[in-house]
Amino acid sequence: MVEHHVRYDDGTVGQVDGMRVPRYAGLTTFARLPRAEDVDSFDVAVVGVPFDSGVTYRPGARFGPSAIRQASRLLRPYNPALDVSPFQRSQVVDAGDIACNPFDIAQGLDQIQQGISELVTGGRRVLCLGGDHTIALPVLRALHAEHGPLALVHFDAHLDTWDTYFDAPYTHGTPFRRASEEGLIVKGRSAHVGIRGSLYDREDLIDDERLGFTIVHCRDFDRLGVAGILDRVIERVQDSPVYVSIDIDVLDPAFAPATGTPEAGGMTSRELLGVLRGMRDLDIVGADIVEVSPAYDHAEITAVAASNLAYELVSMMSASAS
Repeated sequence: MVEHHVRYDDGTVGQVDGMRVPRYAGLTTFARLPRAEDVDSFDVAVVGVPFDSGVTYRPGARFGPSAIRQASRLLRPYNPALDVSPFQRSQVVDAGDIACNPFDIAQGLDQIQQGISELVTGGRRVLCLGGDHTIALPVLRALHAEHGPLALVHFDAHLDTWDTYFDAPYTHGTPFRRASEEGLIVKGRSAHVGIRGSLYDREDLIDDERLGFTIVHCRDFDRLGVAGILDRVIERVQDSPVYVSIDIDVLDPAFAPATGTPEAGGMTSRELLGVLRGMRDLDIVGADIVEVSPAYDHAEITAVAASNLAYELVSMMSASAS
């Protein structure tokens, strides 16, 4: 299955050669990379987690992984913003999708954790394409078993540190509360970025701080700019292994209409890419991009944004893994 893939001198298998096979043809793996079963070993895995049983408003993120893969066909082998060729520097693969029970949230989370644990054994890095934000909890559990407590950079319009919803402890609004309670993340070393919109009560903010988070509000971009926001993030999480979680609704609906809980006044794609690229020297051991719900998309706007964010994350993890 790798006859049309670029092969580098060290044996690394890259993308399907875009000069031999048109970008709209062939298997739809992320960035047209080889499948995990097509290579002997890998350093970074991109894996789909098509689970959206934890949503509280518009569903459909279970179709996010396939939409992001389709939009990633145009990604090329050299990243000029970071001056790196990620698919040459490390072996990056598409590990397919994790099959998880859509009717039993607890069992689904266990299946996700098991699937991620198999991928990250030995310190390999993983990027998860969601799915809703509930998936971050089992991914953090798996990475915690490999690395210990992690620093967290969480891009989102929402805190996702609420306790329960309709008495359910595991939803897309609760993963980081559970992660803090379980000791998966380092209190005082985690940050939300891009928070905005209405809350249930002012106590939500106080409770979030008690759980060990700092909040970089989206309105702070007007005052601090990308460089100022980046300084706050780096100061917060440096010197720890880092997990990056991106809810696509951190972007303004103009840049990401296809999501379950859109909020006005969000980041631009350029702002988010700028902050991500400024994190290149962090030890990013895992990441996710979640809440892409393609039924609400127009001209693949949201999926294209998500695929480009995934490319930046893979570029940084590839550099760290090499």
